Amino acid sequence: MTPNRPPSHAQEHEVQEQVHLKGLPSEYADTRPSRNQILDDDRPIHDWYRFVLSFPPHLVREYLERFEADDDMVVLDPFCGTGTTLVEAKKRGLASIGIEAVPLSAFAAKTKVDWSIDPDQLESDAQIVSDRATERSHVERDEPLQCLSPEQSKLLLRNSISPLPLHRAMLLIDAIDSLGGPCAPYLRLAVARELPTRIGNLRFGPEIGLGEIKEDAPVVDIWFEQVRRMADHLRAWQSRAAVPSQVVHGDARTPDSLLEPHSVDLVITSPPYPNEKDYTRTVRLESVLLGFLRDRESLRAVKKGLVRSNTRSVYKQDDDDSWLEQFPMVGELADRIEARRLELGKTSGFERMYHRVTRLYFGGMAKHLASLSNALRPGARLAYVVGDQASYFRVMIHTGRLLAEIAEHLGYEVEDIDLFRTRAATATRAQINEEVLVLKWPE
Repeated sequence: MTPNRPPSHAQEHEVQEQVHLKGLPSEYADTRPSRNQILDDDRPIHDWYRFVLSFPPHLVREYLERFEADDDMVVLDPFCGTGTTLVEAKKRGLASIGIEAVPLSAFAAKTKVDWSIDPDQLESDAQIVSDRATERSHVERDEPLQCLSPEQSKLLLRNSISPLPLHRAMLLIDAIDSLGGPCAPYLRLAVARELPTRIGNLRFGPEIGLGEIKEDAPVVDIWFEQVRRMADHLRAWQSRAAVPSQVVHGDARTPDSLLEPHSVDLVITSPPYPNEKDYTRTVRLESVLLGFLRDRESLRAVKKGLVRSNTRSVYKQDDDDSWLEQFPMVGELADRIEARRLELGKTSGFERMYHRVTRLYFGGMAKHLASLSNALRPGARLAYVVGDQASYFRVMIHTGRLLAEIAEHLGYEVEDIDLFRTRAATATRAQINEEVLVLKWPE
């Protein structure tokens, strides 16, 4: 089936941030200032910890409705991040599975879909931790501040967190870990949520950077406030605690090694986009403080499990581009990027790799789609949220169209390429498409 083609550039500009998905309630267009913004009613549980580049829960809901999801189906998100698809599926009573290669994100998703904990116990444990962390802070007032090791510090953007808030956060984490028990993951996740911006000094825009430098912050109070919100959310949603949901820490390029054959009915996901965003940087501070990253070697191990979407995650032994012999259109795109580099006289090491990361990205996605087909039931429906990119010398990468051609070659049926929204490119501010590629595995 020939997919619907996106509108022209002029049309894109005209419809920026408007609604284009089939079946979307019309009131959303009137009440939501941004197509990608989370709705207030969706914040419970989703807002325990959200990846800054996450797609919104209402988008998952729209495709669950479009795919006519029912209680007998299993929903998969093979790039599950912090669990948006899984949480929304569980709220709707649907079993789900997620795959995630970044340890902190996998931990967040796993915690967010476990609603079996007693919320009263959660608040009680939080009070014990609060008392212990506060008492220890008073006792050690004249002692040297706790700090990270040199290896850990090298992983962070300089001034990510000021010394005193860091000290208080480390005392808090130590108190949580020493108490232990079934509530510990939730208490740790509350720390992760508040670390970057309310405790630390980071801000999130198109890229992560430094915001206001805070010499101090009421770390325990900020954290306790979040734990109480989590307890309230659990009380509201515990009737769905028995709905099965699991998170597998693994590489999305080989889902057939992680899933049972013919076990998945629906896929709703958003893989990385081919650009220069290092997706591990946005969770770096909390990954280090919570012990998921120790040094550069542990960071390298995480990156090796990711689809190669940026030059900071490319290694000499990478061979995902070997899949591209079947897809000459990707090779032609990579050649245009390299020709543009030569034309501009760009010679940095990263710029020299732009054409290679393009090949590796689409090769990795081809590998993913080929492997995933073994886990799909006949007639399975899939939705991939992807974005066009112009990060490499402003050569336009039509991600959705290229993935549609790859998927079709691998045996998928391409139903549509729906326009999700348009957004301004970071480098040029030109309007580019973010789309949902809709696929079907044959009956």
